[in-house]
Amino acid sequence: MTMRFAELAWHETPMGELSLRRRLDPALGTEVYEVKLGDEYLMSSLFPVAEIALADLGLAELAGEDLDVIVGGLGLGYTARTVLADPRVRSLVVVDALGEVIDWHRQGLLPFAGAVATDPRSRLVRGDFFALTAEAGGYDQEHPGRPVHAILVDIDHSPRHLLHPRHAAFYTAEGLRDLARHLHPGGVFGLWSNDPPEDEFTALLGEVFATARAEVVPFDNPLQRRTSTNTVYVARTAPA
Repeated sequence: MTMRFAELAWHETPMGELSLRRRLDPALGTEVYEVKLGDEYLMSSLFPVAEIALADLGLAELAGEDLDVIVGGLGLGYTARTVLADPRVRSLVVVDALGEVIDWHRQGLLPFAGAVATDPRSRLVRGDFFALTAEAGGYDQEHPGRPVHAILVDIDHSPRHLLHPRHAAFYTAEGLRDLARHLHPGGVFGLWSNDPPEDEFTALLGEVFATARAEVVPFDNPLQRRTSTNTVYVARTAPA
């Protein structure tokens, strides 16, 4: 018999109380996994479309094989799992500030995302993505300073709505230039946002990168009985 509700994990973190929950939605007849930080819902397995699109849109910009990818923000693993589904990907490093979230994947608490922890191409790294962006060595301590082909980020709610004020420096021209330095020529930066496209931020991307655009990603919202949208920003450095 399937339990209607279970709290799979609970942790006190520097950012607040973090919990992973599984519930049976009787209206949809499906199990739903949800992450809460304090009283705020961070993510739900009901709405993975834009997280998947973040990987699909970013990797679609790239030609060639042997792609090295960084994902900032692990969450429920949808972006990372989609990256690994691309056979061109040689390596994936996923950076998350919360070791507890990494443990969820290693302990198998998210069975639909098992490959994120078990695929030999994938490594899960506990670290502050934004601090590592500003460092010359970058995100991968095993290969410090090595450029990558794509950096895909899903951490804050949007460039304006941040999980922590210290993230704000990343969403400036200087912060974005720091990130661009970790990319190969023609490399891709992708960013998930819960908000509609912001013309000001798209223009800022255009100042730093050779190309930039905002893609609106629609998805069915059964809780509100309507179509909702997220945004994925896609930017590329100049080719060699």
